[in-house]
Amino acid sequence: MKVFISHKQEDAAAAQRVAHRLKAQHSIECYLDVIDPYVGGSVERLADHIRAEMGKCTQLLAVVSTNTAYSQWVPWEIGVATEKDFPLATYAADGAMTPEFLRKWPYLKNEQDLDAYARVSKQASAVFAGHRRVLNESLARSYATKDFYRDLRRALGQ
Repeated sequence: MKVFISHKQEDAAAAQRVAHRLKAQHSIECYLDVIDPYVGGSVERLADHIRAEMGKCTQLLAVVSTNTAYSQWVPWEIGVATEKDFPLATYAADGAMTPEFLRKWPYLKNEQDLDAYARVSKQASAVFAGHRRVLNESLARSYATKDFYRDLRRALGQ
C-alpha cells in the first residue's frame, strides 16, 4: 500500500505532516512531491510524471485548504485517481472546511481522523489482496474501494 498525497504547493507543510504521521505512526508509505523537478517543464511532461508516480500508489489522500480552490492539479489528480478506482479521502489542512466538490469522499478533520484513515486503509489493502486472489484486479479494486468508503465513513461518523 502506498498513498499519493495530493496538495497545492502552499499546503506543502501540512502535506508533509500528514505523510510523516502516516509513515511514523502507521508504517504507511507515501508519495509526496514537495519540490517538483518538472516545474518549469511542459505541462504534458509534468502530467506524465504525476501519472507515473500515481501508478506506483494504491490510493489518494488530498490535503485541502482554501488554496485548493485555486489548484489545477489537485482536481486533476483526483480525476486520475477516480479513473483508477483508488480509495480517496481528503484531509482539511489547518482545520479548513473541505470544498464542497470534494465532500463526495470521506473527509478527515484532525489527526484522530487520519489515524482512522490509516487503519481502514490497511484493512482495505488486505481486502483487495484477498479479492485479487479470486477476482480480476479491476473487480477486486472496486469491491475493496467500496468497503473502504463504507468503513471509513462509519469510523468518521459520516
